[in-house]
Amino acid sequence: MTTLAVRSGGTRQLTGTTTLLRFALRRDRLMIPVWTGVNALMVLSMPGTLEGLYGTPAERAGLIRQMETNSSLRAMVGPVFGDSLGALTAWRVGVYAGVLAAVLGLLVVVRHTRDEEESGRQELIASGMVGRRASLTAALLTAAVANGALALLLTAGLAGQGVTGAFALGAGIAGVGMVFATTAAIVAQLTESARLARGLTAAVLGAAFVLRAAGDSATDDGSSVLTWLSPLGWLENLRPYAGERWWVLALPAASVLLQGTAAYVLAGRRDIGMSFLPTRPGPATGRLGSAGALAWRLQRGGVLGWGIGFFLAGVVYGGMTESVADLVGDNDNARRVIERMGGRSGLTDAFLASMAGMLGLVAALYIVASVLRLHGEETSGRAEPVLANAVGRLRWAAGHLVIAFGGAALIMLLAGLGLAVGHGRQTGPVLAACLVQLPAVWVIGGVTVLLHGMLPRAATAAWGVAGAVLLLGWVGPALDVPQAVLDLSPFGHLPKLPGGTMAWGPVGTLTALAAALVAAGLTGLRRRDLST
Repeated sequence: MTTLAVRSGGTRQLTGTTTLLRFALRRDRLMIPVWTGVNALMVLSMPGTLEGLYGTPAERAGLIRQMETNSSLRAMVGPVFGDSLGALTAWRVGVYAGVLAAVLGLLVVVRHTRDEEESGRQELIASGMVGRRASLTAALLTAAVANGALALLLTAGLAGQGVTGAFALGAGIAGVGMVFATTAAIVAQLTESARLARGLTAAVLGAAFVLRAAGDSATDDGSSVLTWLSPLGWLENLRPYAGERWWVLALPAASVLLQGTAAYVLAGRRDIGMSFLPTRPGPATGRLGSAGALAWRLQRGGVLGWGIGFFLAGVVYGGMTESVADLVGDNDNARRVIERMGGRSGLTDAFLASMAGMLGLVAALYIVASVLRLHGEETSGRAEPVLANAVGRLRWAAGHLVIAFGGAALIMLLAGLGLAVGHGRQTGPVLAACLVQLPAVWVIGGVTVLLHGMLPRAATAAWGVAGAVLLLGWVGPALDVPQAVLDLSPFGHLPKLPGGTMAWGPVGTLTALAAALVAAGLTGLRRRDLST
């Protein structure tokens, strides 16, 4: 593609940044508030929850002793550095809040850089009075606004536990978000595909989580070299509410500076639409001779990545099952929360049921991302050449939906196998516990199809639906949310397996509801014009 020359040097390379920033914030006016709000609510709900679970110094001391001797639990949530509610909050959700901030950062940056180039909109923008690096700067500033808002919410919300610790936790989580935002900025220069840019950055995030988990399982004080190699390890070693190590903030700051500089250098050395890594051309016939085959080619990497991740998560959670009884001990409040999430059929079965439910909630994020691939193909203009041939809209959509709904079944099956491997027994019941989550996952997928078919401009609101369901399932039982509120989530109607009684009525109803939502969405897609 032809690229108009842009004046270089000085501030002229940033011309138009303010306008592009306003435009990016307007485009993300739904995604950023929802994602940030869900993340903040998850963190801010923890002090009250933990106070109910570990209200006495003796209970907190017992928790710390268990974490010091249980490497599996440390791998999942990290070591405990203090017994205050603030320190326990940072321990319980700090790493996961950092992961959510990192995901938002990479999504925002890729959307406003490589996505814009892939769709051709960036070439139109560059034809105006816009500096060469203005788009990249606006994308990074958008990520900074999102992470800054999250840091402010956490600081204000946790100030009652101690302003210093609240600021440290908020700054640490925001720092992790910006580290992966700048990582995404580099990857967006290297690849020609937004899908590949998101996938590679997510792989880096997954590697960071694995490094942190491996390091924390080896030591109980976060001192492992593997922990220090991970930005998530930097967050826990900042030690909010436990004698803050302020110098640790220099690590994410230096990483953001170095990666941001590298991204700027790379952006100045390539043409719009081009990349440093060559794109391998695929065959036009044979395996890609149908719309379904093309959909599989586009989404197979995502299915593989999610499948591996769910299997490994299942192995970790399954391996923790035998230590749950020791961790809970005589804590009636903790036992009650687990039983509310997983049923009252015994602590082991309740824990397995609650872990299967949590994996189902995360699978809802997969199905939203997979269904929204239809939206991305449509808005980028790539769907038009496919539909210009002898391919109807329903056939084109069906290829992606089979992968979305079938892929959800596959990753939950792998999660069940992982739980069975980690637990060492109850293979059949554990598999059933994971597969019974599918009707609720499919309902979330059906809502996404409905939004894409009927209201394509609001299709990304499906992330808000999935985030609300995830938040409700994550903190609702611990906060004693009324059952009527929990029942707003499709997951609230599923039987609690293993150990509970299989209820085919709710499962059949949810499956029928998912089918109806998909049918309505496809009807809307067939009748409306394609969006661009």
